[in-house]
Amino acid sequence: MYRQVAEQWKRPKESLGALYKQRLVKWRKEPVVNRIERPTRLDRAHSLGYRAKQGFIVVRVKVRKGVRKRPKWAGGRRPKRTGRFYPLGKAKQVVAEEKVATKFPNMEVLNSYWVGMDGNHEWFEVILVDPSHPVVRKDKRIRWVAEPQHKGRAFRGLTSAGKKGRGL
Repeated sequence: MYRQVAEQWKRPKESLGALYKQRLVKWRKEPVVNRIERPTRLDRAHSLGYRAKQGFIVVRVKVRKGVRKRPKWAGGRRPKRTGRFYPLGKAKQVVAEEKVATKFPNMEVLNSYWVGMDGNHEWFEVILVDPSHPVVRKDKRIRWVAEPQHKGRAFRGLTSAGKKGRGL
């Protein structure tokens, strides 16, 4: 089943068709950071460490596309220094993880994956783990998140998207 779901998500516009468009219309109206019941891409979430049990949550986050526009300055500078459009220097997925980590300070970002994009925005789903939850602390596969050296993973480039951006 997971293989078929993964096949569908290779070309979402063609394979999901009208459903994909309906989802984007609905997602545009939602808040920037929105907690959801279950992952949209179950295969991808499971491969990145998501488990359907207490202590795990999934959040969909919207990130603007394009380069950052700096405000127009006032005052005397030579024309050579009038650049206003600068790339952010990090991937949209890393920005999405940081937004979610700020919104949920008691949770740790485990990983994230792409779910959609239109002309103005890109959407990612971020998997969060509660390091203080008893179920998480008992699970041998995920209890490492509760250790102090893993605090603030998203801001230190320790998720897979962050590592990719650091060239690791």
